[in-house]
Amino acid sequence: ESMTANPSRPPFFEKEGTGKISNEMNPERSMRPFDVEDLRRVAEAFVADEPARLGAEGWWRPPLLATAPVDERFEALPQIAADDHLHPRDLLPTARSVIVFYVPFRKDLVRQNRKGALPCRDWGLAYVQTNDLIDRLSRHLQDRLAEHGFRCGLTPATHNFDEARLMARWSHKHLGHLVGLGRFGTHCLLITPAGCTGRLGSLVTEAELGAHPLIETREACLLKAGKACGLCIEACPVDALKTNHFERRRCWERLKDNRAGLDYFADLPESTHVCGKCAAMMPCSFGNPVARLEAAAR
Repeated sequence: ESMTANPSRPPFFEKEGTGKISNEMNPERSMRPFDVEDLRRVAEAFVADEPARLGAEGWWRPPLLATAPVDERFEALPQIAADDHLHPRDLLPTARSVIVFYVPFRKDLVRQNRKGALPCRDWGLAYVQTNDLIDRLSRHLQDRLAEHGFRCGLTPATHNFDEARLMARWSHKHLGHLVGLGRFGTHCLLITPAGCTGRLGSLVTEAELGAHPLIETREACLLKAGKACGLCIEACPVDALKTNHFERRRCWERLKDNRAGLDYFADLPESTHVCGKCAAMMPCSFGNPVARLEAAAR
């Protein structure tokens, strides 16, 4: 997922929908009112319960969740992401909505990973446990929607990309961009209202949820908004980032070297490909810096 391309902004912006799950496609179904805010509460409760399940303090802040109808915006995926990127209806032919959620890491974990040129042990452990959390949260949301008679289509949280091209056929980041959960930064990560230091998950459903974006600015990256920054470029230990270019192969080799070379990752899965230096303690780490500037100017 971290290897996907850096697109332009979405083809259009939308006003918020009602967010009520519609039975228009299935008029025989009867259900109590259940809307996007309900889905957000379900996600928040699930993440909040995870530390107790693990018997540990946990790595996470409250999640964000945005939705959008399956409409023409998703036709842009082959242009802004992999040329063979799946359409939401490739996952589920009856899909009416796309759901993308973001699970942000706690600030102390990000602060810990800022030190030195190598990722800390906890960063790798959090990556592994968060991918598992995302997979289970996706299934939990699927189950909740199924209780109301709506099917969903799911994909894994990570490692669903082609290692030859380093492009994902189902990019949670690009979907998050299109539904208005966030905007791409110079570091090619998605900057959400809760920042860029976290993990993304997504699913499609035949429930009609409407448009519920969360990002409020055209850009969320200071450099892309014409402001002074570029700190992520300076932070990359292998110079993979440029102002308008990303050397994804150089980044990928670094991730593999970290997994192979760090003794304290030896007990973690082979798929523990992490670094995180371009996101650690940046202006965009925990929020949208462009929104902060705009708010200060008002």
